[in-house]
Amino acid sequence: MKITILGCGPSAGVPLIGCECSVCLSSTSKNKRTRASIAMTMDAGKVILVDASPDLRQQALACGLRRVDALILTHAHADHCHGLDDMRSFNYLVNDAIDLYADAHTLDEVRERFSYVFTPHDVRYGWYKPQFRCHILPDHVAMHSIAGVHVQTFMQHHGSVHSLGIRIGNVAYSTDVKSFPEASFAALEGLDLWIVDCLRLQEAPTHAHLDLTLAWIERLKPKRTILTHMGHELDYDALNPQLPKGVEMAYDGMVIEC
Repeated sequence: MKITILGCGPSAGVPLIGCECSVCLSSTSKNKRTRASIAMTMDAGKVILVDASPDLRQQALACGLRRVDALILTHAHADHCHGLDDMRSFNYLVNDAIDLYADAHTLDEVRERFSYVFTPHDVRYGWYKPQFRCHILPDHVAMHSIAGVHVQTFMQHHGSVHSLGIRIGNVAYSTDVKSFPEASFAALEGLDLWIVDCLRLQEAPTHAHLDLTLAWIERLKPKRTILTHMGHELDYDALNPQLPKGVEMAYDGMVIEC
């Protein structure tokens, strides 16, 4: 499996509009962060996209993403689903509707915001809007078959809402999380790779901050951890060399062979 970090930034991206901090003004390419999303390419060639960020078109062009067989939405916040209209390009490329997986609340939110997507579609007029086959995921630890592979999902607390974490084999993705139920901690044991939320240095109400993320890492002991959903407080050149062994910061376009 190959994982491509399409984006590793927070809801407003980095640089922030109007901000003149050292990270936002940095010339370092690894401090330029689009909204968080990953593409998971299976050994058989099928691709699972996790979240459709508002930067999806830019991310796909930058990373050479040419197919998506399934889309998993972790939750309904705008930075994770407002690229939904750009999915029509992948409908065209695979010449089919795409399987969309999310919990019931997220699907309800998406149907309300993108109602035109879910009205009847006449294929004679081409892929002028995205088309999906929708599948509801439970908000507890569960196993599913998605794009021909076994995918485990688990609940994550994200402030007043929850998000879904994802595990395939010994690889897990946990964006937008402040705490985990014990059952979800159990689902995160024995990892070779964990891509996990780390918004900033100071404590945040709805996201993990650096000390909290490092505490989770100490508890779960994944072999390798990559931090994502990082805000403009986290300077790649300054922080990455200081992280514990086996922990590193993501950057847009990063490719991980698993």
